Amino acid sequence: MNEQTLSMRLERVAAQVPAGARLADIGSDHGYLPVALMRRGLIAAAVAGEVALTPFRAAERTVREEGLEQHITVRLANGLAAIEPSDGITAVSLCGMGGETIRDILERDNMRLCGKARLILQPNGGEQPLRRWLMENGYRILHEEVLRENRFDYEIIVAERGEPVAYTDLELYFGPLLMQARSEAFLRKWQRRLRLKQRILAHQAAPEEVARHVRWISELLEP
Repeated sequence: MNEQTLSMRLERVAAQVPAGARLADIGSDHGYLPVALMRRGLIAAAVAGEVALTPFRAAERTVREEGLEQHITVRLANGLAAIEPSDGITAVSLCGMGGETIRDILERDNMRLCGKARLILQPNGGEQPLRRWLMENGYRILHEEVLRENRFDYEIIVAERGEPVAYTDLELYFGPLLMQARSEAFLRKWQRRLRLKQRILAHQAAPEEVARHVRWISELLEP
């Protein structure tokens, strides 16, 4: 993967960034996502935020080598602290972190978003608590998808502020739109997850929550 060729996961994230957006890519790593979108003429401006010095410098180098310093600002900052009011951010991407980490980043500095930005989230696990935070903070899920890359299952969740919505426990666990669509990738993910949880359940010390999830998944997969 480089600034011209994104991974399949980041391509799917890129597809959810509105045309002409002013993007804040938080945890931008090498800055590949904003650079690729800018090179394709799909966004107006971007901020690449990184909390760690090494990826921050890598993103700076990528932006500099592509000659995009006038369009992409790279900032060393913790989470949404990378965003300034003058940036006029309309979309925020947070990718490749645990769902709880994404939730905590949003919770800590959510006021910086002014409730207007589209959230494009790609959690590595922890989707349930992340969806709960979105629901409890007035965000409606607009799009969800599952993809498998390099033997890992990834979910992408897109949300915007809107009318209050109440998701059930099952919808928070599986994803309200994913449950409706029941794509092949979604069903295969939960078939694999069911086998894993059944192995855990075989041990006497397995938490009661595991048994509940096994029941939910089994019912989901029933024809």
